Order: sequence, then C-alpha cells, then structure tokens
Amino acid sequence: MSLLPMDLVREDLRGFVGYRSARSAKVDGDVWLNANELPWPNLSDDAGCLRRYPEPQPAALRTMMALRYGCEPGQVLVGRGSDEGIDLLVRAMCRPGADAVVVTPPTFGMYEVCARLHGVRVLGVPLTDGDAGFECDFDAVVDAALREGAKLVFLCSPGNPAGNPLPLERIEALAGRLQGRALVVVDEAYVEFAEAASAVTLIGRQPNIAVLRTLSKAHALAAARVGCVVADPSLIAVLQRCQAPYPLPGPCTDAACRALDDAAWQVTQARIATVVGERGRLASTLGKLRQVRRVYPSSANFLLARFTDAQVMLEQLSRSGIVVRDMRGHAGLADALRITVGTPAQNSRLIELVTAMEVAA
Repeated sequence: MSLLPMDLVREDLRGFVGYRSARSAKVDGDVWLNANELPWPNLSDDAGCLRRYPEPQPAALRTMMALRYGCEPGQVLVGRGSDEGIDLLVRAMCRPGADAVVVTPPTFGMYEVCARLHGVRVLGVPLTDGDAGFECDFDAVVDAALREGAKLVFLCSPGNPAGNPLPLERIEALAGRLQGRALVVVDEAYVEFAEAASAVTLIGRQPNIAVLRTLSKAHALAAARVGCVVADPSLIAVLQRCQAPYPLPGPCTDAACRALDDAAWQVTQARIATVVGERGRLASTLGKLRQVRRVYPSSANFLLARFTDAQVMLEQLSRSGIVVRDMRGHAGLADALRITVGTPAQNSRLIELVTAMEVAA
C-alpha cells in the first residue's frame, strides 16, 4: 500500500495544472505590464499598493506559520480561513457522486456542507456522550471509512461544539489503519486553548494526515479570514492547483504576519492563559446551578452546557444583552447552549445574571 497522499487524490486531478495567474511566474522587473492592472493607484489607497494583485501564496506568511506550527513552509497552504481548506480537500480528494467523507457529530457543520455541495456522501459516526464528555469511537470511524470507501475523515480537536480533545496517539493509529485508503483531516481551530501538542507533529510519520489551523480564534483575526492547511508537500501542491489564484487580500496577509510576530505572539499567549483560567471559573460556577444539568469539560474557548430549560435561559440572557449559541438544532443537544469565554468582566456579568436567576427561581 502506497504511503503517498497523492494516491488518494482524484485521478482526474493528479495531473491537473490549474490556472496560472500573472503572479505565479517568478520574474523580476520595474515596469509591470503583465497583469492588466491600472498603472495609477485608487484614490482611497494612500500607500499605492492595492492596485497590484497579491502573491498567490505569500512567502512571508507561509514562513511565519511554519515557524509557529512546527513545520516547513512547503507544508503550508494559506487560504480564506479553515473553511476554504475544507472545501479544497473535498474538491481534490472526492469524486462527486462516487466518494464519501466521515464526520463525527456533533461537530463543525462545514464538513458536511462542503461535502454535499460537491455531491459527496456524508457518513456520520456520532461521538459517544459519556462520563468524561464526548468521545470519539475510533474503531467505528475506521469501520465506516473502510466499509463505505470514504476518502476523507474529518476530526475536530478540540471538538466544536463539545470542546473535547482527541488523543494524538489515537489519531496516529487511525491514520495508520487508513493508510492508502483515506486522508485524516484534523481541524485544530481551537488547539491553542487546549495546551496540547498539535497533530502537525504526526505528519512526518503519517503523511495521510492533514491539519487545519486558523487565525480567527486565538489570534483575534476572524474578519481577516486567514487560515491554512498543513500537510505533505505533494498534497499542498495539488490543493494550490485547485485554489482560486489570489485567495488572500494583501492587507489581510499583512495583518496575519503582524499577528504572528514575536510581540503579538507574547500578547496572544497571555490572552490564551486568561481564557483558560476564565473557562475554569465559568465551568465551576455554571456547574453548581440547579438549572444547569451538565457542563461539559472543554479544551477550547467555549463551554457546552445542558439546561433544565434552555429556552428560558436563552431568552433571559438575550434580554440582558448577552448572546450565546443555541445548539438545540443538533442531534442529541436538544437542551444545550454553547457559551464562548469572554473577558473577565463579560464572564462576571453572565455569572451575576444566571446566579440571580437561580435565586429568583
């Protein structure tokens, strides 16, 4: 069985060249007349740089991401958040109407959305709701992937909305059992809050693992839409050929590079520590309330909680200007809300409100 992820790529795309933009060619010059750009800047562009198309894969950003994530720049494909990475993986690996992906609900909805938009079957292997929180049945995932010939397995760690981390040794063993059959995609949108090692460390031993990272959460750049796929360089090359020619606007790339420099990195680490501490405070307080059935252990920047009356809680919070996520539309979560960890002051406001509701009840 081959160890190369290229053998999992759709056969019709293995030799696919894709679109070669004007910025794809490595050329030098001082008069640029190759991309049909206007020679004068827009009046709103004081720096005069927005008239030029950006780099398709900004070298500086790939280098900084590689430094922070512990990999090589050639293993990084930058794009519009994790969502674009999910879409590209489904597009490159799965034949419409023929292949399948495995997901583990309750989980991030974009895996299923992208699969269905591409005409790809979705196989659900639900997480098990046990005493330790939601857990992944890795054996059932393998069985489903092999039985149905799935090309992709999406794992979210820490999970969304459950907040559950997945052990790296189980992920590596899963990838080993699916070697040559499927690519295991580990979505690490919240891994910074988990204080745990990344699945990026597994790629050298198991090249059928790809990891999704984003700057939307811990780095506070949700509006910039910057994320990446970390994978074997051969797979990164395929994904780039399937990608639109200019995925990241120049200002977003600049903001991302600033967010990853040493000074910003130190601030981000301090804020992560604050979130982790506040997560514990919120969980402890909510867990003592009679109207809270359960608060799940979380390694992310949010808590999933079950309530005796989720509708009443949702309405009370909303009337007080506090917005949380209603999870009742998810299978098995008919009484659940997801609460993001805010600033200490915001968390105290929420605690005061729910405590007052407890006293009033």
